[in-house]
Amino acid sequence: MTHRLSVAHLSAITLPPPDFIEAAAVAGFDGVGLRLMRVTEDSPGYPLMEDPALMRATLAALRQTGLALRDIEFVKITSEIDIAALAPLLDAGAELGAAQLIAAPYDDDLSRLADRLAALSDLARSRGIGVVLEFFPWTVVPDLAACWRVVQAAGEGVGMLVDSLHIDRSNSDLALLRQIPPDRLPFAHLCDAPRLPAYDTEALLMTARAERLPPGEGQIDLQAFVGALPKNIDLSLEVPMTRRLMAEGGAAVLRHIHAATVAFLDAR
Repeated sequence: MTHRLSVAHLSAITLPPPDFIEAAAVAGFDGVGLRLMRVTEDSPGYPLMEDPALMRATLAALRQTGLALRDIEFVKITSEIDIAALAPLLDAGAELGAAQLIAAPYDDDLSRLADRLAALSDLARSRGIGVVLEFFPWTVVPDLAACWRVVQAAGEGVGMLVDSLHIDRSNSDLALLRQIPPDRLPFAHLCDAPRLPAYDTEALLMTARAERLPPGEGQIDLQAFVGALPKNIDLSLEVPMTRRLMAEGGAAVLRHIHAATVAFLDAR
């Protein structure tokens, strides 16, 4: 196995950052992603930029475990967004050593979206943080091709985040994924899930936010997905399993995700 493995906060979102970092280290991951902004009303975020005590505890957990902070998430780019107002978030990310900031497309004007994405990238780059745009099938940027167009319009410094679930649900072309320059793909999200003949928005959201599966336990063609990615790309496991999380707790869930991922990658 030649991929560095991190785990996204959504995989055990009920754990505050210090506990999540410690559980990820015990599970065997070498990096984490942290959710510093609330995404939905029923899923927490942990705004460390507003909580000095939690920030100190998070920094201590990163130092003690040696884990890298691969990404922070996420910024919804809307028509009303004030990019300059994101400076405290980026300052917190820089203090934590974050490598990337994940952005999401929520502006119907794709030209303006690209401009705002470029401005966010400039602000983040001044703090040593890259920016990646992630596409979602229920948004104005629903697939890989649309995301690639926006990212190219935003400029050379902007990257993309591809998620195996969203690639599958959007029927995106893996041939295009193979053609994207590796420097535009600093890491990728990996998970599995059942496949259905069709999906409505409710089904897309439920799986994406609450009930995915670890690699090798669903029906997505992950062999083809990983094979289309740049060699040795960093992989972030984003595998929310709400029912299992409630029953077993975050530490057990992260151990299961890591073990399943290693088994999947070793079998390739």
